Amino acid sequence: MICVSIGRTRHKMVAAEHRHLAERGAKLVEVRLDWLQRKPDLGRLLSDRPTPVVVTARRADDHGRWKWTEEMRLAVLREAIASGAEYVDLEVDIAGLIPRYGDTQRIVSYHNFEETPLHLPEIYEELRGSDPDIIKLATLAKSPSDNVRMLELISRSDVPMVAFCMGEMGVISRILCGRYGAPFTYASFSSERVLAPGQIAFKDMRHMYRFNRLTEHTEVFGVLGDPIGHSLSPLVHNVAFQANGIDAVYLPMQVPVELFDDTLEAFHWLGVRGYSVTMPHKETALIKGEICDDRGTEIGAANTLFFKNEQWHTTNTDYGAALDAIEELLKSDDLGELADRHALLLGAGGVARAIGLAIARSGATLTVANRTHDRAIALADELNCQQTTWENRGSVHAGIVVNCTPVGMHPNVDETPYEGHWFRDNAIAFDTIYNPENTLFLKEARERGFPTVSGLEMFVRQAALQFEIFTGQDPPLEKMREAVRYGISPTRR
Repeated sequence: MICVSIGRTRHKMVAAEHRHLAERGAKLVEVRLDWLQRKPDLGRLLSDRPTPVVVTARRADDHGRWKWTEEMRLAVLREAIASGAEYVDLEVDIAGLIPRYGDTQRIVSYHNFEETPLHLPEIYEELRGSDPDIIKLATLAKSPSDNVRMLELISRSDVPMVAFCMGEMGVISRILCGRYGAPFTYASFSSERVLAPGQIAFKDMRHMYRFNRLTEHTEVFGVLGDPIGHSLSPLVHNVAFQANGIDAVYLPMQVPVELFDDTLEAFHWLGVRGYSVTMPHKETALIKGEICDDRGTEIGAANTLFFKNEQWHTTNTDYGAALDAIEELLKSDDLGELADRHALLLGAGGVARAIGLAIARSGATLTVANRTHDRAIALADELNCQQTTWENRGSVHAGIVVNCTPVGMHPNVDETPYEGHWFRDNAIAFDTIYNPENTLFLKEARERGFPTVSGLEMFVRQAALQFEIFTGQDPPLEKMREAVRYGISPTRR
């Protein structure tokens, strides 16, 4: 079950949001009394409530907004119990001051917004000894392994326990806690109305991560990166799992560079079956596989780490995704062979290396241009191809121009790495940026009648290849494309 937190300043808005959430399928709502501007009127909030409620009045010391006296807060919590609220949240230090009454269940809670303490078992025992119906334990994740310590605690508890880590690094525990026995998790009304660090919107928790359907048999996958909150990989892969009827969940996993090794070791307890890998871990991931394929080794970076035949394997799907996208366009528009073209590669990072290798291996002529010229020279040496300065990129007679830089990415949508009048006859424009789908670079190419390949297509294809590796099934490409378009549109919020 998902408990959706409501924090509004007016009673009227609390009631309206409560009704709206019930209409959207919410089964439990947390009413944050401490957000109200005026003294809480429990009769107004609890009468004719459309779902069961958790009544919470969080004081300022616990990152809440309660603005009246502590005596008034305790009185309101007692009143909520007397009024028959289904649940009341009581911090562990006040639990002994508020007796049981009626059928109201006591959530005895502990919050730590600074860290996840090493003495979690001792904190758990204190909570357990405070007459709880449900234990709530929420701490700030300072490392990915904090999530595992929290989930292990849930799995061993003989009292119903809601426990998770806060912050972006703790998101996975908010999603997986039900898998290990938590009766519910907390979510926000929307992505703009987050009441605690790392809280996930109800819509995403319910539909993208399918919290209510996760079980001990649900397989776990994820994307490793830092930062990771912007990634659309969880949306795309979870949509694909659902489309193919696969009992699996794909999670965003924020992992600092210095904690990469420790995280993989700790996540072994979660039984993760495969990872997508993004910046800054692609080169590190390559050496983590017991078996590294030739493609990843040649590129010098891996974007996929998967468990097969009791061994970890690494590969890079950017290579195949780019090559497939280009060759499909050439074939569909009867534009000849890639090997007959001169390609200009803009950028010299990891994606540029993968795409450059694919183009060079196809037999095409390749020239690299990068804003930092030394990096262009280094990549050209690796790929045994030509290079030019960034200032001279427009002088290259390119039959295909590939943008591997972030120029033109949202929100800088009025920028382009390549002026439209530089395009030569029969050119093709390929952008690796997928937000927006239609970059200025691609728009200017199309205005001149040149075919284009969007970054959305490459992103979907590399994810589709990962999906096939992870599951052994054919990827639902069109569903995945729709998911990315939805993910980059304003309507997602």
